[in-house]
Amino acid sequence: MASLLLIARKSLGRLYWHSRETAQRYQTGLAVAFMNFTGRIPSQTLRKTLYRHLYGARIAKTAVIYGGAELRAAHKLTIGENTTIGHDAVLDARSGLTIGRNVNFSSGVWIWTMQHDPHSPDFAVLSAPVVIKDYAWLSCRTVILPGVTIGTGAVVAAGAVVTKDVPDYAIVGGVPAKVIGERPRDLRYTLGTMADYAPFI
Repeated sequence: MASLLLIARKSLGRLYWHSRETAQRYQTGLAVAFMNFTGRIPSQTLRKTLYRHLYGARIAKTAVIYGGAELRAAHKLTIGENTTIGHDAVLDARSGLTIGRNVNFSSGVWIWTMQHDPHSPDFAVLSAPVVIKDYAWLSCRTVILPGVTIGTGAVVAAGAVVTKDVPDYAIVGGVPAKVIGERPRDLRYTLGTMADYAPFI
């Protein structure tokens, strides 16, 4: 009888933990799905309001986030004044993502703050924050990996994969990205003006 009670107790314990894990997975899945839905709402004003007040992102009022953005851990995301985030960006802020002022992301920029370690026998996760400084320009289809800092005024050419820090005002390109030029240092433009006259982008 005692052994039957022990088996029943173990079975109920496994069922409880299985149900709890399943509920957590559903909860996480729903949160991700709603976040992705938010990125498709055809009003940047409404999207930014939800990002700020529902998800806890720190986004300047003059920043522009085009449609299709995928945000991860938005409460760890900061976007500065007059910054423009292009269509279909992936902003992974799970380990912290800070984007400065007057930064321009072209379409399809992916930023990752977590990845698997290819040298780990256990497929361990590596994580580190990413920082994009003022006046940086990330062209289309660029990928920024964990722990990278993109310097002030730096340019990342289309299709580049950035695995290490980019110096201020450097132009980098390739896979992995390497310095291929230098940008002028007297940058004084202001982005983000689309927010004034195009709320439905």
